Amino acid sequence: MSQATTTTGGPTLSTQSRLGRRLIQLYVGLALYGVSSALLVQAGLGLEPWGVLHQGLAALTGLSIGVVSIIVGAAVLLLWIPLRQRPGLGTVSNVFVVGIAMDGTLAVVPQAHGLAVQIPLLLAGILLNGAATGLYIAAVFGPGPRDGLMTGLHRRTGRSIRLMRTAVEVAVVVTGFVLGGTIGIGTVLYAVSIGPLAQRFLRVFAVPPASDGSTVVAGGQPQGAIIRP
Repeated sequence: MSQATTTTGGPTLSTQSRLGRRLIQLYVGLALYGVSSALLVQAGLGLEPWGVLHQGLAALTGLSIGVVSIIVGAAVLLLWIPLRQRPGLGTVSNVFVVGIAMDGTLAVVPQAHGLAVQIPLLLAGILLNGAATGLYIAAVFGPGPRDGLMTGLHRRTGRSIRLMRTAVEVAVVVTGFVLGGTIGIGTVLYAVSIGPLAQRFLRVFAVPPASDGSTVVAGGQPQGAIIRP
């Protein structure tokens, strides 16, 4: 990877190398997000909000949770049309890569039994989810379908993003729980830790500016990101 140095001493990348790094971050981040979600499922101590819905729908339909994740992601993406949201490469990739990686991981990682195994698996899933989120968002290829829904509702209603996120995720969790999704200590721990974890990993995985003078687009939390692929 070709690399230069700015006058302030910070690293820069050529435009081609920078694009390559962003693409790698995008797909590694999305794949790891699917892996982390599968670890939370196998830990059995509670899922992230959308995971509760996916698990509930999987129990209802008999489909795998990964396939349900793809279907829900595609359905949410359709809601972008009336909200006038524009998807990016990362948005479309999110729909498929996360679900495929989740089902692949569930096929090889057995369900945990006993707190001595469940707790470490839960913590590993949450930590990996934070790293995956930082990788994916820092690549700056567009928000995930669910994030775009929340930002779109924010723009159309004038309500805060926090309010829109809370309203959507409460509805998602309640619906998923009624359908048979798992809520537990893992759900609470995920809710309080994912924001700080993702924010830290956003800084770790920020892509350096291009050496041709291009502007930095991943120096912090991108505009409109809600820390959820």
